[in-house]
Formats: sequence, structure tokens, C-alpha cells
Amino acid sequence: MADLDSTPASPTSPTETQQTAAVVYNPIKVDIDALRAAVDSAAADAGWGESVWLETSIDDVGQKVTREAVDLGVDLVITAGGDGTVRAVAEALRGSGIPLALLPSGTGNLLARNLKLTLNDMPGSVIAAFEGVDRPIDLGVIDIERENRTRDRHVFVVLAGMGIDAKMIANTDDDLKAKAGIAAYVSAITKSLRDPHELHMQFKLDDEPTKRATVHTVMIGNCGSLPANILLMPNAVVDDGLFDLLLMRPGGLFGWIRVWVKVAWLNGIVRRTKAGRALAGEHRNDGDLHYRTGTRFVARLSRPEEIELDGDGFGKATAFNAWIEPGALKVRVPADAD
Repeated sequence: MADLDSTPASPTSPTETQQTAAVVYNPIKVDIDALRAAVDSAAADAGWGESVWLETSIDDVGQKVTREAVDLGVDLVITAGGDGTVRAVAEALRGSGIPLALLPSGTGNLLARNLKLTLNDMPGSVIAAFEGVDRPIDLGVIDIERENRTRDRHVFVVLAGMGIDAKMIANTDDDLKAKAGIAAYVSAITKSLRDPHELHMQFKLDDEPTKRATVHTVMIGNCGSLPANILLMPNAVVDDGLFDLLLMRPGGLFGWIRVWVKVAWLNGIVRRTKAGRALAGEHRNDGDLHYRTGTRFVARLSRPEEIELDGDGFGKATAFNAWIEPGALKVRVPADAD
């Protein structure tokens, strides 16, 4: 719900003479007093009006309050929260032309990592929000079909996935995650790897013929970098108008070892430098990992399967239709960003 504290500006229409920002924040993830002080100072220095403050809740993780900000005609939406808050705000800003500024909070910060933004400098991030430049990036959009044949539409800024990643998120204890961060995923990964079920699906990539496949995991990535220095999709670019598709089917224990070496060592370390890319050579598909690119991916599963978007579980799906929308979101980045 919107913050009722009398300190920040009330959510009224911005003035015609001054630009105005809305701050959508997760009260669990931020130090609100420090954040207000930094935003008020940076806004005043940049000549902006008083900011509109909007708080997320369990019932509204960001979409509703962001649409309220859009209706008010703000010039910028600043989001302070975890990956779920960022995804929800991006969903509401899709195609609006209003830029999104990120104040990284929480354990993942996936979009900020992929844009190579500073993660631990809140005052600097606030200044960049008011004085930076806008960078258009692509958005992933997905229609999810449920077991009862209903459908719901969402966006993802980083990736959508089924298989081990979605099962891991479903198996993660939320209380432990809040206390231990990324370490909370260890037991969930172990539990997920013990699941013998594979994904049996019929799928279509762009205009190619429909195919059938049995895989352990399928991921559709707008970005490729994950926490813990994992570069899952080394060729993914956030503004190239394409998504990167990963089909994973390791063969037993040694298959998982090969996957880990490729993802954590070759992608995560070697391929991050120009010399390393030359040493590793071009990526080649094999029986463990298969990469493709495209603009639309449609799949139907043999049974309901867990699905995740940007690190949050979205229940079970029997089918989905995912596509990329080029330049559908503007992100405010520092003026000197690469």
C-alpha cells in the first residue's frame, strides 16, 4: 500500500515546472530513513520536485503502486527492493516510456548485475537516478497456461525457467533465505537434484517446425549473469532484440560435473576476458547443454511443472508462450556507464 507517513510528498499530480520521481520500495529490503534522506537531497540538487513514495506489500509486490505512479504522470520510477520488486515494477512500466532507476537491494540484484551497476553504493545509485542517462533494454513477456486452462501474462527482465532452477526456488525456505541469502539455496539445490523427473515437452522456436524433447531444464534468458559469478548464458545481451534459449540434459553425475565446469569455470571465469574467450574458443553445443537464440518460444508440457521468473516461483504451468519485446523498458544508468 502507499506509504502514509507525512514526511514524503503525498501522491498528487506532479507540477508542470518540475520533474518528479516516484520511489517504489519494499519496506523489508531498505533502510527507509536513509533512503528518504538520500533521495530528497539528490532530487533537490538536480532541481526536481518532491518525490512520491509508494510502498509494496504482500498483496501488491509493485505492479499496482507503479501503475498509480504512471497515472500520476511521474518522470521517473525509482525501485528499491529485490529482484521480485524490480520485475513487478518493470511489468507495470512496460512500454510506458518512463525510465526505471535501480537501487539494488536484496540477495540477487540480477538486472543490476547484468547492467554492471554498482551494488553497494546507495547514495551513488540515487544520484545516478536523477543525473544519469536512459538505456533502452529488452523485456521478456510470457503467457503462462495453468492446469485449469486459465492464462496469465507476466514479464521477466532476466530469465524464465523450468526444471532445476524452478524446483530449487520452490524448495527454498523463505525464512532461511532472508537470514542466509544465497547460502539458503544449497539444501534446495540438493533436494532438486534428487528429483528424477524430466521435462517432456513439445515446443516451437520462432518459425521452425514443432519438435519434441526430453530435458532436465529449459531457460529463456534476456540476460546471462547470475549471483556467485555464474555466467549461465555467455552470449546473452540485454538489448539485442533476442532471447537466449538453454536446454539442459546432463547424463548422470559426470554430466552434472561437466555442466558445472562449463558454467562456473569456462563461462564464469575464462570467458569473461577477451584473452579467455580466445583461449576457450567458440561455445559448442553438446548433449549436456544446448544453446539457441530467438524471439518466440512456445512449449507444452506433458504434466504441470514449476516455473520461475527472475528468481521467483510462479506456480505450475502446463504450457507457455514467451517472446522478447525489444527496447520495451528504459533503465536509468550512470552517465559514464559502459
